[in-house]
Amino acid sequence: MSRIRAAVLGSPIEHSLSPVLHRAAYRELGLDDWSYDRFEIDEAALPGFVAGLGPEWAGLSLTMPLKRAVIPLLDGISDTAASVEAVNTVVLTEDGRRLGDNTDIPGIVAALNERGVEKVPAAAILGAGATASSALAALSRICTGEVTAYVRSSARAAEMREWGERLGVTVRTADWSRAAEALTAPLVIATTPAGATDALADAVPNAPGTLFDVLYDPWPTALAAAWTGREGTLLGGLDLLVHQAVLQVEQMTGLPGAPLAAMRAAGEAALRAR
Repeated sequence: MSRIRAAVLGSPIEHSLSPVLHRAAYRELGLDDWSYDRFEIDEAALPGFVAGLGPEWAGLSLTMPLKRAVIPLLDGISDTAASVEAVNTVVLTEDGRRLGDNTDIPGIVAALNERGVEKVPAAAILGAGATASSALAALSRICTGEVTAYVRSSARAAEMREWGERLGVTVRTADWSRAAEALTAPLVIATTPAGATDALADAVPNAPGTLFDVLYDPWPTALAAAWTGREGTLLGGLDLLVHQAVLQVEQMTGLPGAPLAAMRAAGEAALRAR
């Protein structure tokens, strides 16, 4: 029996939970002839890897630093991916085309909807990297008012305002020294690296709103722990990872109804084992 292949690419990649989630989905869906692997691939190696993909390949998941580097190698990308110039999903079609999409954006929205967050009057973003642009795109779908981005440099601030203009979101920027002010927003999305928000933990207000901290290792972050300690609604990086992976599985396999619960359980077990 010939195997159908998929994989996650990036650098570094050894920490990725994507194989755990996708393999769990294949087991639940009875896709015994599907495999999902991980490959350490940087920007220089990406063109050669993509060029060597044969007909047995169904799809790729992409993490940093490949989400923009892959775009010139594709036959087309979705409007969602084009809106943030980032592709995290490549589907290889039967007729040989390579099509890119971004499942991070609808993944953020789906994760929030799962927790009952469907519309918010305002929001705050901590950070201004690649994930922040996806967060802005997600907020364009659910935030009816202003988004404030807390950043460390004037260049980053200008970038976030430009993304806001492109995405149709009203973005105000503030210096990172004022980041504690973000915690009073009804929805806070933290997109910063590990440790960056630890100093904010003591500033969490009583009865806070919703925090979406995109990290999943280490977990919980100091900010996340303080948030739940004050009875706020908390989402973590695993919520995003699972919801975007559900969409990837459905696109790559062509099957509806990827097993969210089984994928989440597999991810939680893998994190506990670390």
